[in-house]
Order: sequence, then structure tokens, then C-alpha cells
Amino acid sequence: MMRSILTALGLSLLAAGSTTAAADPSPPAPFVEITDGVYVRHGAVSMETPHNRGAIGNIGFIVGDKMVAMVDSGGSVADGEAALAAIRKVTDKPVQYLINTHMHPDHVFGNQVFKAAGATIIGHRRLPQALAARAAFYKQSMAEQIGPALAGAVTITLPDETVTDERRIDLGGRIILLKAWKTAHTDNDLTVFDEKTKTLFAGDLVFIRHCPVIDGSLLGWLAQIPELKAIPAVRAVPGHGPISAAWPQAIAPEEHYFKTLARDIRAAIAKGVPLAKAVPDAAKSERDKWQLFDEYNPRNATAAYAELEWE
Repeated sequence: MMRSILTALGLSLLAAGSTTAAADPSPPAPFVEITDGVYVRHGAVSMETPHNRGAIGNIGFIVGDKMVAMVDSGGSVADGEAALAAIRKVTDKPVQYLINTHMHPDHVFGNQVFKAAGATIIGHRRLPQALAARAAFYKQSMAEQIGPALAGAVTITLPDETVTDERRIDLGGRIILLKAWKTAHTDNDLTVFDEKTKTLFAGDLVFIRHCPVIDGSLLGWLAQIPELKAIPAVRAVPGHGPISAAWPQAIAPEEHYFKTLARDIRAAIAKGVPLAKAVPDAAKSERDKWQLFDEYNPRNATAAYAELEWE
């Protein structure tokens, strides 16, 4: 059914070009063992480029006694191939699962690598439809960002299974909890919690240093932060930023940014300030606290204005 969605839309991302070609590509960042059996690759805090091969999101894997679960697959086929190679340097256990935390290309463009390796791909229940609906746009935008060779090598590969609420998976002496969230960063956010080490793979529900990006709902995100904080983790792997941070302290700067953005936009709306004039001043007190602020804050402010003017 998931493949038929793409077929019906007439979408194919297969194109000529090497799966690993890039203009002067940077070497992949190493996977670091942040705690027992949990490995994470740092994503560059940058826009996607041919140089970084789309490797801008933090991705990682969890090794159980019997099998491995990969969390997100990277921003290109080359990125996914590097991740699979890193796993094979650590263990020969089967990569049984690939878990996508959400739909964005920097987290799913390596999916086909793990599908070919025999992994079952799991995502939020809304992920198949969301990803299929955006496939044509992602094809175009990623060709412009990481180059036509890298983007053309990608076949959008949808989940085999989905999560509606929660699902526990036993990797062998190691339980991971998958949780589907309501609309926040996107409408298809999923987190992965390793109960053994109390490590939370937060996906893009948590940004550190990298300016947060709203592609879902500001109010929905803010409303779910208390529930996120209640997860009994001792460390979190954010979708962007350092590969590990103390939990729940890690989410505090993001929460402050969102509250500041909401306050400023509400004030502008109350004064009758139109969107075009409200956006440049929204959350400007936060500018020095975030990388890529100028790239993403205007987008966030625009989305927030559209959402909050209907409160």
C-alpha cells in the first residue's frame, strides 16, 4: 500500500548518477559510543550541501544482544551507506529495524540502504502519507541543495510498519520504546527511548544550538514539552546539535525560544501589526543564542503568526 501511494502519484526519485558522488565531499563524521551500546553520528549544524552530503541530522544505532536498531538513515544514500558501514565495524548482528523519527530528507534519504540490508522500517502512522505527498518537492529541493547526483540516487522508501501510540521492541536484553507524538515539529514525530541506558533519541522534537524549525504546530509543540520532559531519560540525542545532552535540561533553551516567539507574535497581533512587519522583530532577543537563526526564525515567525492569529 505504501509503495502504491508513490506509484499513484507517479513519483520516482531514481535518476542517473553515482550513489556516492558529491562535489568535494567531506569525510563522514565518526559514530561515537555515547553510552553502552548506543552510537551516534554528529550532523553538521549547516544547511544541506553537496560538501556535507546532506549529513546535517544526528543519527545513531542501538545494539542489543540479538539485533541492531538504526535511528534515522541520514541525508543521502552515501550518508546511509556510511552509517551501515559504521555498524558493521561494531557488530555483525542483523540490522533488524530502521526507525524514522520524521519525514525530513536529512533523516530519511538513506532509507533504501537499510531496506536493502533487510531492515524493517518503522515510522509514525502519518509518515507514509506525509512523505509520499512531499516526494516531488523533496526531489526538487534536495537536487538544488545536495546536488542532482546525490538527490537523484535516492528512492523514497516508506515505512513497512507504523506506530499509532507506543510500541516496545526487544533487541535482545534491551527494550526500546517508540512513541508517536501529536503535531509539533511535524505531524509525524516519533521518539525512541532505550530503557536500558535511559537514552532518548528525540529526533527533531529537540534542537540544541541549531535554531528550532516549525513544520507543524508551535502550540502543539509547546503543549507536549511537559510530556517530553517527563520521559525518564538521563540523556537525550537531539535531532540537531551535540550528540548527547543531559535530560530534561536539554530542552530548556528550545522551550524558552518558543515561548519568546509566541509572546512576540501575540503582542504584534494584539497591536494590529501585519505579518510582514511582525516577522523581522519576532524573537529577535534570541538571535545570538542560535545558529542558523536568520535562515529559520523568519519561517518560524511566519508559521506562528498564521497559527496564533486564529486563537
